[in-house]
Amino acid sequence: MDKLIQLLRDHPNDPSIPDLIKNAEAGSDVDLNQQSEQLSGVWELRWSSASQPWLKQAAWLDNLQILDPVHSRGMNVLRLNGPLRGLAAITVEAELSIASATRVSVCFRKGGWVGPGLPGGGRLEFMKKVNQSFPAWLEITALDDILRICRGNAGTTFALLRRREMRIDSFLRPKDK
Repeated sequence: MDKLIQLLRDHPNDPSIPDLIKNAEAGSDVDLNQQSEQLSGVWELRWSSASQPWLKQAAWLDNLQILDPVHSRGMNVLRLNGPLRGLAAITVEAELSIASATRVSVCFRKGGWVGPGLPGGGRLEFMKKVNQSFPAWLEITALDDILRICRGNAGTTFALLRRREMRIDSFLRPKDK
């Protein structure tokens, strides 16, 4: 898996990545009932089998997935990379639940645009309720402290690397009591 992780970090378009992903999946034994803490964190999409641009890795874009299964919440974030990252992001917030030893159920709740921070705290944002008409899920096929490989309900394969320097609470607000 070390070679796969290195390629995902440094050469995410390398043509050997799909075969390395298959090998990593074959050698992995995921049990989310035991690994939910390992699933928690901020993950960066580094490779995808999807054709849609928002589901692909790009050098100029942070494509992040924030997972907090302990608190049943998650978020997808697309934002510009580098010094402009604080200007705006497209986000989708979700409710998560561990459905089986390898599957996370995802129920999208709201999505929209999140803008720059405001003086005194807070951010400009325009969020709208999402009316999800289909069941969504992620099948986790490989998981360790650095790498997560999963397949979505549409059959897309994703390879993500943990972003240890980013914290869940930087993205997700605590639930209202």
